Amino acid sequence: MTFRDLVILAAGNLWRMKLRTTLTISGVLIAITAFVAMVSFGAGNQAYVEKQFNKLGLFSTMQVFVEKKGQETDSAPAPKLDAAALERLSAIPGVNLVYPYDAMMVKVRLGDSVVSTKAQALPAAAVRTKLFSGLVAGIAFSGDSSRQAIVSDDLLHRAGITRPDSAVGMSIIVSVRVSTLDSALAHVLTDRGVSLFDRAKKVHVDSLLHAPYRSKVLRSEAGEVVRRFFTGFTDAQATISDTLTVCGVRQEGRMGRLRIEDVIMPVASAKRFKATGFGGSPIEIITAMSNGSIFGSTDEGESRTYSQVTLDFDPKVLYTTIRDSVEKMGFKTFSFAAEFAEIQRVFVYLDLALGVVGLIALLTASLGIANTMIMSINERRREIGVLKSLGADESDIRYLFLVESGAIGVLGTLGGILAGWTITRIVSAIAQRYMKGEGIPPIDLFALPVWLVLIALAFGIGVSLLAGFYPAARAARIDPVAALRND
Repeated sequence: MTFRDLVILAAGNLWRMKLRTTLTISGVLIAITAFVAMVSFGAGNQAYVEKQFNKLGLFSTMQVFVEKKGQETDSAPAPKLDAAALERLSAIPGVNLVYPYDAMMVKVRLGDSVVSTKAQALPAAAVRTKLFSGLVAGIAFSGDSSRQAIVSDDLLHRAGITRPDSAVGMSIIVSVRVSTLDSALAHVLTDRGVSLFDRAKKVHVDSLLHAPYRSKVLRSEAGEVVRRFFTGFTDAQATISDTLTVCGVRQEGRMGRLRIEDVIMPVASAKRFKATGFGGSPIEIITAMSNGSIFGSTDEGESRTYSQVTLDFDPKVLYTTIRDSVEKMGFKTFSFAAEFAEIQRVFVYLDLALGVVGLIALLTASLGIANTMIMSINERRREIGVLKSLGADESDIRYLFLVESGAIGVLGTLGGILAGWTITRIVSAIAQRYMKGEGIPPIDLFALPVWLVLIALAFGIGVSLLAGFYPAARAARIDPVAALRND
């Protein structure tokens, strides 16, 4: 018999047993529906994460940082992330841009509101990368010396501004508290009305000849000088302000080691704040002491070190190539591409766990297929005997029953894919409506990629054929003479 003959006979047989066939197909349909719906959830979340990574350009972004203290080896101390290191990183093939994480504590006045937050200095080239392209209103600042700023929508909400577009063009006053050496040295000379000369008059000059007294005075006065210096440095701070224009508003969001502050200003604006003195943190003056730049003896741009540097590289270059080059320099890296590979692994496990539930249901449905085929054999022994007496061989009978079980699998699988897709659309619509009501940006939790459709077809039809293999082999072994005599 030809394949067309087999299909016609199989369709006729299934049509004669409408109720039984419908129930058997329903079992496969429910199993495939469960499989598609559950795996679709994992695929949807994976697609959303990948979309967000692509949108922000995270696949071509890498964070570089220095080994934490206490983790360096004696033979290989951690290198510094200074200007020289930035030049070496820029020279790596495939790297388009290198910029440090340069932030400071500021107070921002927007209208009548004053908000304490952090500001970050970025070159204009960095603001034009994909990472900072997600502006909800306005545009990026035009250059490194422009008196503009990009603010986050979270900062606007804290200032009582609900419409991002209304903030574009507003003037904001950014204030920084800085510590100066002048105030620190002035406190060394006079503190709380007591000068160093007044303290010197209390020293017994004759007693300085005695070592214990001399040691006591030196320790006491040295400690007092250090206390006065740091008191003047930390308490007598000056306020430096600058007026900038809001040119853009970006959406708040952080991921992994990615640090983007509420205010992004051009490099020139940050330099104006830093040129007057040190930031409010004593760490800055300690760092300046260690590198010899506290009195301006060393160029600030060359001596300054950074906690973190961001690399923007060509998407066509493998992140592993960039990572290996950076780590050869002694730095540590954080790659969003590597993080996504780990996320993908988690999604694979999630898809497997969800798929197992659907496969269990499909295996249960396969028992129904086998039962239907076996019952059909008992009822159609005369038909099998007639077909064999007319010249059909065992392979024809076997293929006939396999075509019937395969047809059940095809119909059940196609119906299950359609039903699964319909259910996910309904659930997704309900979830998105709930997200909108809660003020959460709506996302599609489900996806039906081609690979999921192909896997569902393969499993549905494959399991159905396997379920029909034993009944088909049993039907093929029936003796036509015995079948016709018994009938």
